[in-house]
Amino acid sequence: MYNLISRYMSKLTRDDVNNFAISKNVILSDTELDFVYDFVKKNWEQVIKNPKLLHLERYQNQFSPENFQKIQKLFNEYSSKYQAFLK
Repeated sequence: MYNLISRYMSKLTRDDVNNFAISKNVILSDTELDFVYDFVKKNWEQVIKNPKLLHLERYQNQFSPENFQKIQKLFNEYSSKYQAFLK
């Protein structure tokens, strides 16, 4: 599974991130999109290895309050849904 995720992440684009966000009703500003894209590209391995170490509150000031709430909800939903496949 790790190799599959790694290949996907190596090809991930800003448009991919933005399209996913839009599909989940999260409309990111350019600054928010840049932050999310850079963060995901840099930290995806650590996040999937141990998502409990990621404290989203640290990054709250990077987002509008509405987007931050939506992102928290999405992260929790996807983390609980897929964490078993990443062990």
